[in-house]
Amino acid sequence: MDVCYSIENWRKRKAWRKRTVPEADNIQRDNPNEITELSVRILALLGQVTKRFDSDENESSWQWFAQHSSNQLIVDLMRESTTTTLRVLDAIGRLEPTNGITISEQFHIPKGTVSKITRRLVAKDLITQESLPNNKKESLFRLTPLGKELFEVHRAFDEQMERGFLSFLQRYNADELRLLTRVLHDATEASFLTLGLQAPSQPEKKGDD
Repeated sequence: MDVCYSIENWRKRKAWRKRTVPEADNIQRDNPNEITELSVRILALLGQVTKRFDSDENESSWQWFAQHSSNQLIVDLMRESTTTTLRVLDAIGRLEPTNGITISEQFHIPKGTVSKITRRLVAKDLITQESLPNNKKESLFRLTPLGKELFEVHRAFDEQMERGFLSFLQRYNADELRLLTRVLHDATEASFLTLGLQAPSQPEKKGDD
């Protein structure tokens, strides 16, 4: 048996394996402690992003609406409207005339929530409600002139926010965006409560008392 030939073949197979399966090698070298630390950091950053949108970003939003609408009532309505309320109003503006079932199904908003919000929107003269002649239980919703004005201003705001977000993503390369896409896609299908029950509990740190 040619020992030199066997050693050379072993080296070639090892080099080929490194070239073809770098991902597997990297996974094996991952440090579990580092993964845990990064995961905790991600949770903290998500909390910071949410907090930011609930504070200074909202103040910037009110300033934007004040600059882009001559109607102070529109700015006031925006201040007192929840995100879900604006989603329902947006749904009506896009689909009108439409009913509560269609809004619920297409925008994934619970039917009960749609019913409560549409009643409030009618009371604020932002939408109208009309019953079908052959079905008194089903109502169709349309925007009033005031609702149309709020809808248009809010749509312009969303479009500018979307342009800003797309501009923000341009700083990342395709590989980074593919990874982000994968993470977000998996997050939409994951049950974090179930995963939390399956995960081992973290050991308590000693010596911190």
